[in-house]
Amino acid sequence: MTTDIVLTGIKPTGKVHLGNYIAAIKPALQIANNSDCTALYFIADYHALTFIQNRDEINDLSYGIAATWLALGLDLDRVIFYRQSDVPEIFELNWILSCLTSKGLMNRAHAYKAIIDNNQLLGMDTDMGVNMGLFTYPILMTADILLFQSDKVPVGKDQIQHVEIARDIVDAFNWNYGDTFKLPNYIVDENTYVIPGLNGRKMSKSYSNTIPLFESADDLKKLINKIKTDSIPPNQPKDPDTSNVFLLYKEFATPSQVQVLRDRYQEGISWGEAKQELFQVMNNFLEEPRKKYYELMASPETIDSILSEGAKKAKALAAPLLENVKTKIGRYK
Repeated sequence: MTTDIVLTGIKPTGKVHLGNYIAAIKPALQIANNSDCTALYFIADYHALTFIQNRDEINDLSYGIAATWLALGLDLDRVIFYRQSDVPEIFELNWILSCLTSKGLMNRAHAYKAIIDNNQLLGMDTDMGVNMGLFTYPILMTADILLFQSDKVPVGKDQIQHVEIARDIVDAFNWNYGDTFKLPNYIVDENTYVIPGLNGRKMSKSYSNTIPLFESADDLKKLINKIKTDSIPPNQPKDPDTSNVFLLYKEFATPSQVQVLRDRYQEGISWGEAKQELFQVMNNFLEEPRKKYYELMASPETIDSILSEGAKKAKALAAPLLENVKTKIGRYK
């Protein structure tokens, strides 16, 4: 019986925050633990090179991503967990796919267009700050996906276009060389793709409004207290479904806890009390993972060993597909 192949990864471009956990890590862990699938989860360290060119920083952030997944309960018996840069087959396929991808397709990529538009708005050179890694980022993501014949790719809504680009590239390759790659599909949780930050905007490192996942309890409490709320006074009913505090609470609480807090909102809980409830449920959930995270960060050799084993499994899965591709493009007679 064949099973779906599910693939996802996170770039090490900053401390993992609540938005990363809720929108990407949590659903990916649920898929791996609850589904009959082959799951591949990876650290997209070469993707991060488009923005970070500091050796120590990218190493520290990569270890942080790995430690986060492991601390949150990634089951190494159920998934293939690896570092992107440990699988050179990805980058060989990346070049092959680059040669079949039009520049026009890359011109339409949202991330590239956003930089171009901002440069034009500021009256700067159109391509200021654009390196070729950033420009061709969607092709490398396509190689990540196609090398393992991925069926499903969990993404945030802002990443849907990258999977659609991957499908365009599949069509181009298969049309030219015959049926080779499967068409990947994206998975999006419509309820959690926009996670509010401290100021109410989407939680993002770009907006400096994140809550890092493994802050100390004291720092976590201080950050939660900074979450923007409206001016409804204490003792007056509040709508939990429009509350950023309640939205975050639901991600860490049990169904019964959620119902109790919902009732308290309708009874007129104060914002200070609501934030205290959020802190309690989050801190209880994160206490053990936080401890494990710092233990792993103090033992990078343990992380290296885990990722090395994962890379061996990933390469074994990828090798036959890459050989097939090389044969089709004329590498072998």
